[in-house]
Amino acid sequence: MLIKFDIYRNGEFWCARGIGTDIFTQGKSLDELMQNINEAVELHYEDNINDGEDITVVSLTEFQVGSFAKVSGC
Repeated sequence: MLIKFDIYRNGEFWCARGIGTDIFTQGKSLDELMQNINEAVELHYEDNINDGEDITVVSLTEFQVGSFAKVSGC
């Protein structure tokens, strides 16, 4: 089974919204969010997991790219 999540930053939290499934979770860091996604998927699909079904999580992450250094002209 393939479970997809849309991941985005909302103020101080990273949020994950399930695509095609009723799962939403958040975390203060990406690491915490990934742990919360894992826990939410395990709880939501507990029966499937107990029946031996493999579950793969795919995430689509939105982030902003900014300049790290200014380039000066000659």
